Amino acid sequence: MNPAELPIRDLHLPDPVSFWPLAPGWWVLIALVAIGLVVLLRKALQAHRESAARRLALRQLKQHAGDYMRHGNAVQLATELSELLRRTMLAYAPRQEVAGLTGEEWLSWLDRDLDRSHFLEGDGRPLIEWPYRDPELPVDKSDVAALVDAVRLRLETPVGGRR
Repeated sequence: MNPAELPIRDLHLPDPVSFWPLAPGWWVLIALVAIGLVVLLRKALQAHRESAARRLALRQLKQHAGDYMRHGNAVQLATELSELLRRTMLAYAPRQEVAGLTGEEWLSWLDRDLDRSHFLEGDGRPLIEWPYRDPELPVDKSDVAALVDAVRLRLETPVGGRR
């Protein structure tokens, strides 16, 4: 037989494997990634909502400190900071736990979750002393700055380990 007359054709490779439609394993992986992204997004939104009071309080603290630079009244500043702390802590702690606290008990409660006593024995003590002093008496600017720093630390530190 003559080889040129043989009915032989060239080799044909199969078509390349298409990426579409996806195999079931890929669909499962895509679904798991999508669910994971939705869960992360919900947690991020929840954390953002929960920290809204903290962000607002920090903005108000900055405003009160700026107002003090203009008017120089330490009595008014201490009163405003005390009210700011009370409102903010009521947003994070149970009302019955915080609302009735005054004086030393209030300062002791503010020291919760802090690294050391900033209010009862530290720079935050003027919160309960300055509102009752003569507004004409001079106050050292470093004492005011220390009070503002103590309040800022309290506002930035989560209550009861909450973030």
